Amino acid sequence: MAKTAPARKPRATDATPSTPPARQKAAALDVGSRAKPATPPSAPSRHLDVFPNPAPERDYVIQFQVPEFTCFCPLTGQPDFAHFTIDCIADKQCIELKSLKMYMWSYRDQGAFHEKVTNDILSDMVKAINPRFLRITAKWYVRGGIYTNVVVEHRKKGWKPAPKVDLPQHNAETGLLG
Repeated sequence: MAKTAPARKPRATDATPSTPPARQKAAALDVGSRAKPATPPSAPSRHLDVFPNPAPERDYVIQFQVPEFTCFCPLTGQPDFAHFTIDCIADKQCIELKSLKMYMWSYRDQGAFHEKVTNDILSDMVKAINPRFLRITAKWYVRGGIYTNVVVEHRKKGWKPAPKVDLPQHNAETGLLG
């Protein structure tokens, strides 16, 4: 009697008859031999795209949170990680979000001190959109037992912020009386 090979368990990458043809083709490819696309869908870039401010008649804050910023220390080569908060009051133009993402990504392979990186980003954003106000708060993660925060600002010459309006505080309603 002839021996038969034991049945192989199906893998998650195996195509099934109900799998769409595009996924069947992808499943048939060995990931290790997959060719890199000629034009990647996204890549790091130092270019910041802009678009017209939809409400240039008023001051309003655009806030970007960049919680996964990375670069590396120019002295040790060790990675540095930071959470950037960018507060912007645009004038005539705003920064396009995807280009900001690709711009921030471009620092991943750059060696620079925290202070230089933060100031360079501010300078590049000011050059791109000439905002009324721009503040970058970079909270660098612990390094050698020390956290570093770098805060840089730009104010357009002659721009004055509107006075702060203090609104009354109200207790949160719980639905319970008494």
